[in-house]
Amino acid sequence: MHTTPGPPAPPSLLRRVPPGLWLVLLWLAVTVYTLVMDTRMMDPWHFVFGGPRSRMTGWPMLTVAGALVAAAGLLTRRTLLALALLLTGTVVTTTGISVKDIPLLQFLPVIVALCYIAATRPRRTSAAAGAMALGVLIGYALTRSLLGMPVEVSTAATVVLTTVVAWLIGNSIRQSQLHEEALRARAAEAAVTAERLRIARELHDMVAHSVGIIAFQAGMGGRVIDTQPAEARRALGAIEATSRETLSGLRRMLGTLRRPVALEPAPGLADLDRLVATAGAAGVRVQVRRLGEPRPLPGDIELSAFRIVQEALTNVVRHARTDRCRVTVGFGEADLSVEITDEGRGPGDGRAAGYGIVGYGIVGMRERAALLGGSLTAGARPGGGYRVAATLPVPAPVAAVR
Repeated sequence: MHTTPGPPAPPSLLRRVPPGLWLVLLWLAVTVYTLVMDTRMMDPWHFVFGGPRSRMTGWPMLTVAGALVAAAGLLTRRTLLALALLLTGTVVTTTGISVKDIPLLQFLPVIVALCYIAATRPRRTSAAAGAMALGVLIGYALTRSLLGMPVEVSTAATVVLTTVVAWLIGNSIRQSQLHEEALRARAAEAAVTAERLRIARELHDMVAHSVGIIAFQAGMGGRVIDTQPAEARRALGAIEATSRETLSGLRRMLGTLRRPVALEPAPGLADLDRLVATAGAAGVRVQVRRLGEPRPLPGDIELSAFRIVQEALTNVVRHARTDRCRVTVGFGEADLSVEITDEGRGPGDGRAAGYGIVGYGIVGMRERAALLGGSLTAGARPGGGYRVAATLPVPAPVAAVR
């Protein structure tokens, strides 16, 4: 029963939160944590900023920093501008809380933002963002050193290394995503190529078989039209029937391509009687033997067996110069065997030369067998005639798991 897929499930609440809001919340968390720890380590008179004088300038600086970070959270689509505002807000925050260097915890929002940028933006943008972050860290340390202020080299080096590692992690995530997209594109391209080859093979098998029958009937009708009008009329009727059947097959295939949902069943071993009738109309009697116990087989195996028999019978009609041939289908336990033999006398048995080297008949049959892990041999028989034999492995049925 055909079911229509429902609408996709809405994203979770956490995924609905934009990255900019997460950035602002992270800055608030680390800033509040720093203020609380400062309050615990200092006496109540110094409060947060070390004294009344610094307190008078600290709160306004934190307010400005918060405004800059909030603006950065709103401008996430303008990546470099948002990062510049975030870096400026981080420097203002560090100055406001009166610490020697930019601490790792206070620089954490920038590190997270840089990792996100490297994972989601092109290499040029992420490299510029990384250069901006490192430039601010190094410039802040150099400025303090030039002004005679103390600089904690170990703290600055730790923050710089952490920033580089964050960019590398984000860049590796980006490269992994690009690699997966390339693999999916290649898989889609390979699937399209395989489908085109399958369609081309089906068209070749169907059209070549029908055109071979039509050419044979037209030649025979032309030779007997004056002496045996009844035979000529029969040949013309066979040409008409074969032509109509071929056109119907082409229409079905085109309809399948336009409407992939309405697939028609592919031909299989049950349709061998149709091939026998077509070859009989062309003047070749076909004897079909079935060895073993017939059973349902996978569709690709039955289709390949049918096409191999079809191509071989086409060669018999066009090249064998005989009025009879034999088709043997063997149902083995682990494989399916197909053999087509005749006792014809072609010109130097041109099937071996014309179809094995120049044409595509034997090559196409070998490809079909090889795609299923089987094999195909074709060649002249020692006692005269021609033989095509194919063996197609049949996969063992998978037991149902209860």
